[in-house]
Amino acid sequence: MKFQVLTSIFLVVTFFACQAQPGKMSRPNIIFIMADDHATRAISAYGDSINLTPNIDRIANEGALFVNSFCANSICSPSRATILTGKHSHKNGVTGNGALWKSNQTLLPRQLKRNGYATALFGKWHLNRNPGNEFDQWKILMGAGRQGHYYNPEFTDKTGKSIVEEGYSTDIITRESLEWMDAHQAKKEDKPFFLMVQYKAPHTPRMPALRHLHVYEQDTIPEPLTLFDDYSTRGKHAGKAAMKIKSEPGMSLNVFPAYNSYDINKKQYHYLQRMNEEQRQAYHAYYDSLNNEYRQMKRAGLLEGRAGKSYSYQRFIKDYLRVVKGIDENVGTILKYLDDHDLSENTIVVYASDQSYFTGEHGWAEKRYMYEEAMKMPLLMRWPARISEGTVVEELVQNIDYLPTFLDMAGVKVPDDVQGTSFKSLAFGKLPPQWREAVYYHYYDHGRHNVPRHEGIRTARFKLIWFYTTDTWELYDLYKDPHEVNNIYGNSECQDVEMMLKEQLQQLRKRYEVPDSLFHPPYMPVGRGRH
Repeated sequence: MKFQVLTSIFLVVTFFACQAQPGKMSRPNIIFIMADDHATRAISAYGDSINLTPNIDRIANEGALFVNSFCANSICSPSRATILTGKHSHKNGVTGNGALWKSNQTLLPRQLKRNGYATALFGKWHLNRNPGNEFDQWKILMGAGRQGHYYNPEFTDKTGKSIVEEGYSTDIITRESLEWMDAHQAKKEDKPFFLMVQYKAPHTPRMPALRHLHVYEQDTIPEPLTLFDDYSTRGKHAGKAAMKIKSEPGMSLNVFPAYNSYDINKKQYHYLQRMNEEQRQAYHAYYDSLNNEYRQMKRAGLLEGRAGKSYSYQRFIKDYLRVVKGIDENVGTILKYLDDHDLSENTIVVYASDQSYFTGEHGWAEKRYMYEEAMKMPLLMRWPARISEGTVVEELVQNIDYLPTFLDMAGVKVPDDVQGTSFKSLAFGKLPPQWREAVYYHYYDHGRHNVPRHEGIRTARFKLIWFYTTDTWELYDLYKDPHEVNNIYGNSECQDVEMMLKEQLQQLRKRYEVPDSLFHPPYMPVGRGRH
C-alpha cells in the first residue's frame, strides 16, 4: 500500500512538472502563415483598414496584434531570408531578389528540426535555391521567376518532381498544408510541428479567385490621403520612382483584350494561358465589359490626370482586396482545422507578410522604400495556452526577431550568430528591460524601379533616411507627420534631433556589423531576380 501511495504521488508530481516545463510533450506547434505584399491597411484588425478580414482578425482578437513590426529590407527574397536566419541582409547574403541563397547557415526550421520538431513548407519560397534538409517535407511554387501563378500553378517538391495542380494557388497551398498535418497526426508521434504556409497572394498580377470577382463591384474604396502626392519636400528620387499607379493596359490592372481576340501564346498573356478554358471564360466574362468601358473612357480622354489616377486606383485596389479575401477565407480554414482536431490551445499561429505595400499611398503600388507603408509588416500571433486575448504590442519589433522568438517559445537555445531578439515577453504582455529604441533599415537593389539604395533608422517618433548614392537625407516627425509628406531635414530647429539620430544610426551599424564598403560606389544592382 505504501509503495502504491508513493507511486501515485510521484506520477502526480511528474505530471505537473511536465506541464510547467517546456518539455517534449508540452512544446507548442507553430504555424507560420505568410502572404506576399499584404498591407496593414488591408487587415481590419489594424483599425484603419479599407476591408474586412474576420479570420485574420481572429488571430489578433484571440492573441496579440503587433502595431510596430518592421522589415529590415522591403523586398521579397531579402525579407524571407531575414526571417529564416534572424540576420540582416548583409549578414545572410540576400541583399536583393537576385542574390544567391546560402542555406549553410543558421536557419529557423533546421534549428527546430534538430530539436525534435517535424518541419514542412508549402507555397511561395522565392529564394534562388530550393529548400534543403531543414524541412521534412516541402512543395514550392515555381514559374514566373519563382513567384508562381495564381491559376493551375506549377510546384516542385522534395523529390525534384514538377507538378501542375489544378485550381487556385491560395486554396491549393492551404489544402496541401492540411493534408500534411493530417499525415503528421496519423503518425501518432509525440513530435510538435513547424509548418510554413506561404501564399503568393496578393502579389502582382493580383488575379482573384473566380468566386470573388464580383466582390466590391458596387463599392468605391476610399482613396489614401497621399494618392496625389507631389513629392515637393522629397528628393528627386520620389518623383522618378517607377511605382506609380497608371491607367495603362496590363495585368497589373487586369486590362487585357477581349476573349479569343489575342494570341494566348504571347508572353504578356502567360498568366491567362495558365487557366483552363472554363476558368478563362469565367475570367473574361467579368473583365471584358470592364475593359471595354476602360477603352471607351481612354478614347474620350477621361483618364487623364487626377481622373485617370482615381480610376486606376479603383481597378487596382478592388482586385487587391479580392485576392486578400481569398487569403482570409483560407486562414479561416486553417483555424477551423485546428479547432476540429483539438490543436488550437497549444499551437502558435502567426500571420505576417514579407513586407507591407503601398496601396495607393504617395500614388504608388509597390514597396522597397523605408516609408511606413512599405517598411511595416503585419504581425498577428495567437497561442491560447500562453498569450492573452486582445494583447496589443506597441514596442518596435523587426523580422530579425522572428527566429529567436519562435526558438524561445519552443524552448530551443538561440544561436550566437543571430542578430534579432526574442519578443516572447512582449507577446505575453511583459516589457523586458532595455528593449530596443530603434530599428535599422537598408535597401540594396539600387536602380530597380528607379529606387536608389538607402539606409536609415526609425524610432518611436522619428525616421531618418540616408539616400547615400546622392548623399541626401530625409527626416520625418511621425507624430506630427504620420504620412511622411514633410521632410524636415535641415530645418534649424531639428539639428539636435538630426545629431541624435545619426549617432543612433552609427551605433546600430556597429551593432549589426554593417560594412563601410557598402556606402561607396559602384552602386550596382545586386542580382537579376524578379520582385
